[in-house]
Amino acid sequence: MKLRFAHCLLLAFPLVVAPAVSSADGSDAWITTKAKLTLLTTDDVSASDVNVDTVDGSVTLHGKVESEAEKQKAETAIRGLDGVKEVKNLLQVVPESAEDRVEVADERIEEQVEKLLDADRTLEDVDVASVNDGVVLLSGESESVASELKAVEAAWKVDGVKRVKSEIETRDE
Repeated sequence: MKLRFAHCLLLAFPLVVAPAVSSADGSDAWITTKAKLTLLTTDDVSASDVNVDTVDGSVTLHGKVESEAEKQKAETAIRGLDGVKEVKNLLQVVPESAEDRVEVADERIEEQVEKLLDADRTLEDVDVASVNDGVVLLSGESESVASELKAVEAAWKVDGVKRVKSEIETRDE
């Protein structure tokens, strides 16, 4: 029996960076990277505790989300990506309690995200455009989708971040 290794990236932290691949490649690594980025930046999907596995264009989602609506929205978002043949949605619905949420001032969030971005030379052209009620908007340029994902994941690491939006232009697309 031949073993297959899926390209797997954990949306939780620490950061895991996918290999730099272009959309023209259409590989499982590109699909996984794009899927992670899509989940981390989709409104009303709390995907910081979701795994994405891709084998031959078949994407499997597993981990935790806060509601059935998030579970369905995550699946719909992934189905719309180029190269995705099917989506297996194994996400579990586990509501977060209000006491688990951390409230942090937007200025503090912006300061911490900028610090993380500045610490990585590969993200020198990415900036925090704004922070509003815990929602971080990133802008600028990155070399690849994988670099954009790296910036989004960095922002998610900061306490108090509720959502990350990306207006980062990637040079490989």
